[in-house]
Amino acid sequence: MFANLMKTFISLAAFLFFIAIALLFGGSCANIIPPGGGPIDSIPPRLLSATPPDSTLNFTAKRIVFEFDEYVDMSQQDVTTNLIFTPLFEPGDVAVDVKNKSITVNFKDTLEPNTTYVLNFGNAIKDFNERNVLKNFVYTFSTGPVLDSLELSGRVLLAQTGKVDSTLTVVLHKNLTDSAVRNQMPMYATKLDARGNFRFKNLPSGTFAIYALGGGAAARKYLNQMDLFAFADSTVQPGITDSIILYAYREIQQPVRATTTQPLTTGAQNRLVFTTNLTNNQQDLKNDLVISFASPLRSFDSSRLTLSTDSSFNAASYTTMLDSTRKQLTIRSQWQPATSYNLILDKEFADDSSGKRLLKTDTLFFTTRSEADYGNITIRLNNLDSTKNPILQFVQNDQVIVSASIKSGVFTQTRFNPGDYELRILYDTNDNGKWDTGKFFGIKRQPEIVVPLEQKITIKPNWDNTYER
Repeated sequence: MFANLMKTFISLAAFLFFIAIALLFGGSCANIIPPGGGPIDSIPPRLLSATPPDSTLNFTAKRIVFEFDEYVDMSQQDVTTNLIFTPLFEPGDVAVDVKNKSITVNFKDTLEPNTTYVLNFGNAIKDFNERNVLKNFVYTFSTGPVLDSLELSGRVLLAQTGKVDSTLTVVLHKNLTDSAVRNQMPMYATKLDARGNFRFKNLPSGTFAIYALGGGAAARKYLNQMDLFAFADSTVQPGITDSIILYAYREIQQPVRATTTQPLTTGAQNRLVFTTNLTNNQQDLKNDLVISFASPLRSFDSSRLTLSTDSSFNAASYTTMLDSTRKQLTIRSQWQPATSYNLILDKEFADDSSGKRLLKTDTLFFTTRSEADYGNITIRLNNLDSTKNPILQFVQNDQVIVSASIKSGVFTQTRFNPGDYELRILYDTNDNGKWDTGKFFGIKRQPEIVVPLEQKITIKPNWDNTYER
């Protein structure tokens, strides 16, 4: 027994010894960290119940109540931009109320008989604190004995670029007259996804007119010809029509905002000021020299301009042209590569509508680019429909830089500006060399179609660039 007591005593002593060592060496450097508040909530609200339940048949209720597992919120903007109830309700016929953990939808008018309704909340429902979104929340019911189950799908592309604008709304009209898209609410509406696709679900059988709407989509009507719009050449039938592609256009193009540039020549307020199209004081071999004035010229004397080369001022041949606005002067010459030029502007060469002129004779010094600054390019395109007058477009920053007919399927050019380019094919139906918009009312003319080529190209300077697509 004595031996057992000794073992217990030794074990206790050893334990106390280790505790003392831990306190001696660890106590002075250990940080006491209070327990954290837990991970941030990243889970969206979860539906606990819907009254009546989803997919209810012979629906007769005046309201629907959704109960969630946490406090929820929907802003008025969320309601306006996300909620789509189909068939569509007239404004004021349905109200959505949010309180604590519930959302209530109240119907203020009688629902249509034997009709399937879809309440698509989109991304409108969020939890109150962390704003986690309950994505694509949908509730369906029918006032008849069955749920309609037909579908209709397709895609909307921008006719002028071949790209996608996911803000567009696609609508279906039971009324097939053209004026309905301007004067009446459609029956059904749905939004595009990021790839421009749309899909209607729970549709009845029947024949519909289909449209895509831009800025006027909140009203579900085509009210402004500056908004994007698309229409199909024929009616559609859910469950029968497939592979729908709509091409959106603006019948009236949005005005381009004027940009201001810093004048090359500033001087006093009473001095004639102008800008040029020179880049880094270099003249492109393929283009004209353009001088732009802030105000129209009242008088212009081309004989008081002198173009010469190098420091010896050897005369160079050129022509001038003043445009109809008298604000843009074009100087055309056979520019020599890698050459210094001098353009002497006599102080009497011009004055503008307010009488301003140069205070003294001025000289522009600039150089032309060398041949090595450009690349040569050859592009061969297969499977082009030459009957539709294809035009190859070179695009940078959504601007068409170069366009050329490519009916033969081959494009070749020397002195091409280096850089990265997107390629598009414009099918120039009327063969006028430019993209033409559509027109719905009256003539129902579709816009001309632009098809983007998938892969970008890079034009290298001083290089024979060859591509085949």
